[in-house]
Amino acid sequence: MHPNALLDLTTELLRSVLKLDAPADGLVSMFFRKHRDLGVRERHTLAETTYTVLRQRLLYQHLAAAGKYNEKGAPERRLAILAWQGNEAFLRGALTAQEQSWLADVQKIDRAALPDKLRHNLPDWLANPLRESLGDGFWPLVEELSRAAPLDLRVNAMKAKREEVQAALAEAGITAEPTPYSPWGLRIHGKPALSKLPLFTQGLVEVQDEGSQLLAALVDPKRGEMVVDFCAGAGGKTLALGAAMRNTGRLYAFDVSGHRLESLKPRLARSGLSNVHPAQIAHERDDRIKRLAGKIDRVLVDAPCSGLGTLRRNPDLKWRQSPKALEELQAKQIAILAGAARLLKSGGRLVYATCSLLAQENERVAEAFTAAQGGEFVPIEAASALEAARVSDPAALVAGPYLRLWPHQHHTDGFFAAVWQKR
Repeated sequence: MHPNALLDLTTELLRSVLKLDAPADGLVSMFFRKHRDLGVRERHTLAETTYTVLRQRLLYQHLAAAGKYNEKGAPERRLAILAWQGNEAFLRGALTAQEQSWLADVQKIDRAALPDKLRHNLPDWLANPLRESLGDGFWPLVEELSRAAPLDLRVNAMKAKREEVQAALAEAGITAEPTPYSPWGLRIHGKPALSKLPLFTQGLVEVQDEGSQLLAALVDPKRGEMVVDFCAGAGGKTLALGAAMRNTGRLYAFDVSGHRLESLKPRLARSGLSNVHPAQIAHERDDRIKRLAGKIDRVLVDAPCSGLGTLRRNPDLKWRQSPKALEELQAKQIAILAGAARLLKSGGRLVYATCSLLAQENERVAEAFTAAQGGEFVPIEAASALEAARVSDPAALVAGPYLRLWPHQHHTDGFFAAVWQKR
């Protein structure tokens, strides 16, 4: 493809994504379906350039207006030039003489001397509480959020051992290393094609961030138990729980979205699990919930949240979320947690989790639940629960009684979890 044509396509994609009226990953996928003739390298350049702009939007918008640049053209074109993730020599073949001069001027700007807001590329409503929570850890987090996340796999313990899968990946030319904490995880750097590998098609591995794997470890389900994944979504944690149960007992996968549960079906077929029972519910007070009240051994509530712990993968979220949306989410999280808690029998375990970085969705919700229950649910130290599940170095994964994972510290998505036992 001619350099100008690829730059024009990148500009077109950015124009769509920067409206911020829909998830970026969906828009990118839709764009690729529209342009099926694009090759692997071209898709990589388009996607990574787009995500680089989203990660550092404020900075690039500032730089796009800097320098001696008077030539008319779409601002998205200048953003694409600044954030280009393809071959640099290829890009220069598309630039006018004036654009090349402007780019040279912009590249001389000392980015370290720019105002904090242009360096951290976060809205104030997000930057301020993160500074308060992290102190000196704020800038390392910012640096980590500017990078793409690695690819983590969870080995299906029903079908294979981790070292066997690692060896099979090596034979396929893919380097993988064991994750430092999860006993089932492998980490791959880069984005190799996995979907056609026998390891994947036969259900020996699933794509799952190490942090998400640790949530399943925190639930620590046992053989023969009755377990509920209350907000199952597409079922990544459901499958991990089912494997931990060794395909025994009964595992309910509840979600309000039938569409998300449909996505679980092919994954479930590959996994070899037969103890999973997906079911769509209307809300946390659904009749299905009432019928199971007081009968369940363990419940995982991976609650709907802002998703801000996934900013390495979904950088558009920081521009599409708002303080008002967070308030609405917090009220929903408290209601869902209270509804799910009714399922548990005496002695049962409840785990509340989010993939958020903010205390508003995490510690504050957990504290509100504990206070509202009048001692019926006793908090459990996350470190001790992780140790019992044979997770490596559990003390490094917690803050106080809670699981607290940070991208810059643990190289996972940002996760929070609280654990209780019902009296």
